[in-house]
Amino acid sequence: MPVKRGLLTICVALGAAATPLWAQDAEQTASQEMMANTATQLGLPANFMLFGQHDPNIRKPTAIVNGEIITQTDVDHRLNLFLAANGAAQISDAERQRLRMQVVRNLIDEMLQIQEARANDIQIPQADINQTYASVAQRSEATPTEFAEFLQTQGSSEQTMKRQIEGELAWRRLLSRYVNPTVGVSDREVQEIVRNLEATRGQTEYRVAEIYLSARPDNEEQVLQGARQILEQISAGGSFQAYARQFSEASTAAVGGDLGWVQPAQLPPELASVVAQMPVNGISQPIPVPGGFSIIALVDRRQVLVANPRDAILSLKQITITFPAGTDRTVAEPRVTALAERTQGGGGCGVADQIAADLGGEIVQNDGIRLGDLPEVLQGTMIDLQVGQATPPFGSLEEGVRVLVLCGRDDPQQTAEPDADVIMARLEQQRADRRARRYLRDLRRDAVIEYR
Repeated sequence: MPVKRGLLTICVALGAAATPLWAQDAEQTASQEMMANTATQLGLPANFMLFGQHDPNIRKPTAIVNGEIITQTDVDHRLNLFLAANGAAQISDAERQRLRMQVVRNLIDEMLQIQEARANDIQIPQADINQTYASVAQRSEATPTEFAEFLQTQGSSEQTMKRQIEGELAWRRLLSRYVNPTVGVSDREVQEIVRNLEATRGQTEYRVAEIYLSARPDNEEQVLQGARQILEQISAGGSFQAYARQFSEASTAAVGGDLGWVQPAQLPPELASVVAQMPVNGISQPIPVPGGFSIIALVDRRQVLVANPRDAILSLKQITITFPAGTDRTVAEPRVTALAERTQGGGGCGVADQIAADLGGEIVQNDGIRLGDLPEVLQGTMIDLQVGQATPPFGSLEEGVRVLVLCGRDDPQQTAEPDADVIMARLEQQRADRRARRYLRDLRRDAVIEYR
């Protein structure tokens, strides 16, 4: 069985990039102001010179982290794993080199996380790693053996995937033992949020994903350039979730950067002002935030405590008619017109099978489809569609022309009440995320790292 192309189950794209949300000069001004403030905070002189030479084009491909080696093979395999997760994306040599150095940094962090877990007597049993690996393979519609063969064809390996799994499990268990239990959220805080939600019923909240890259004053420009290059790759079709998993330094990296549903007041002011202007499926430019930069994706929006129509669950029949390669448009149009007339003429799903048979098409039944998971252009068409009605034909002569017939719809409940347990869990996660970042920062600060 062929493995799903691009490790689709691991990294599902969140949508195409949006038009930049602010002008280039405004972005540069904000960056310059932040650097000036940082220089003042550190007590740096206004004018200084560098002693000695540093060539930024000299790259160190491997590292030794507290005595443990990250080899060039480790770096190559992890880089190829990332590219495979993005559909074997074709990138320039310069971009490959930049990604390679980012992979080195990721592997260093992963090594530090595994070492810290080991120092605290947290060992990840091989059985747990194998089970997680098998689950990833299953979601890619392959057996573990088939998945391993696929990874090899991409220039990576089963061992590389399992090493990444080990790092994620080790860090998660370390945090659950020593960080998460120290995070306290009081009932009073939760009830305050509940009251705020009631007061804001009907206002907009957002489903947001984030790629967070930390920066210091000495590497701020380099990190910003890297963030822009990540954005370019996503704009060219790369998976936001894949980049978040590999490059984001927030603990939400393990879930593709997903922050869940948030209101603007729950986000840093720098992010809140941008989210409110973004279209669904939009992706922002790199946003300066305290300690680094964030790239955010707007997955969805809804109104507070009001049912989201995109949560409707649909039952559909899909009629598809295909054409031989090279078919002229004038030849195909009569069949497409007949498909439109027959499906728009009434009868609903009860006649869909006969229509497909008469036009030489194929029919597929799809149940349990969430409206919000359909392509955005179809969401707009189907949101007001009644049972028995059909979409206009869509598609192409090369890939087939389709019609969706609505067989049933389960609309979401029209009212909702704030869930105190969900609110408490979200607050605890946000605070745990901040502590996890500080934990990893301290590990980096105390580590002995040599580059070769």
